[in-house]
Amino acid sequence: MLLFDYNIYKIMINKETLLCYYVVMKRLIFTDLDGTFLNHHNYAFDESFEALKKIKEAGIPLIFTTSKTKSEVELLQEKVGISEPFIVENGAAFFIPENYQGLDLSILNGYEDKKIMLFGQPYSRILNFYRLYKEEYGMLGMSDMSDAKVGELTGLAQGSVFLAKQRDFSEPFIMKDESKLQELTELAKGYELKITKGGRFYHLMGELQDKGIAVIETIELFERLYNEKVYSMALGDSENDLPMLERVDLPIVIQKHDGSYLETGLEKTEKSTYEGSKGWNEMVLKYV
Repeated sequence: MLLFDYNIYKIMINKETLLCYYVVMKRLIFTDLDGTFLNHHNYAFDESFEALKKIKEAGIPLIFTTSKTKSEVELLQEKVGISEPFIVENGAAFFIPENYQGLDLSILNGYEDKKIMLFGQPYSRILNFYRLYKEEYGMLGMSDMSDAKVGELTGLAQGSVFLAKQRDFSEPFIMKDESKLQELTELAKGYELKITKGGRFYHLMGELQDKGIAVIETIELFERLYNEKVYSMALGDSENDLPMLERVDLPIVIQKHDGSYLETGLEKTEKSTYEGSKGWNEMVLKYV
């Protein structure tokens, strides 16, 4: 049995005849945002429209899987013109709209106008550790940054900075002396916390919280909701995307803004020719 690009299994009936039986599986697409669906420098996604149209027509769940907050993702979805499930703050929580695709979501807890699966630690616990060690390790967290500083580091406009600071499960930070990172990482383990690196910041969060765990749980949820196996693909460009890429059937690495690629160590990884939104569009069109 061979797996082909379009998520179709072809079964050879006999040696003389290439009669094939097609079984189209349900699909899920997980995607990072910054540097992947969104361009690194200007956060534009204009070059993704062709692929977005194809995803919508196919009815495939497009699951933003990001370090961004719930508020940021909801605003972005509004701009993109979609209402899809999403994973926030590096795997802290999965949100799905009520009545999504007519599925029975009664097994999930309610959260405002959505349903939720929660994986992360409360923000208060994250901040306790950060405030205890920030001076000793030269950490500057987003909670202590001025709006101007966040805007400088991210390139976000003032209104978007406000949404980025509405955190529930993780603290993005920078370090004055990165040589202390390993020591800080070991210290965090004693508090059941961990540190991962994104495109612009380090992220302090719960030890069982990462994109990979959230992706596994989301795949299992959809298989339960659909009552069948699903085929999953994921697109990312940064270190914190690796756990997500490791858990899907088709991992796709998007070229970074400097022309380099994330090294995954995975055998099946596909790589885009272009960076950001253009590379995302290229690879989705190739495999959907």
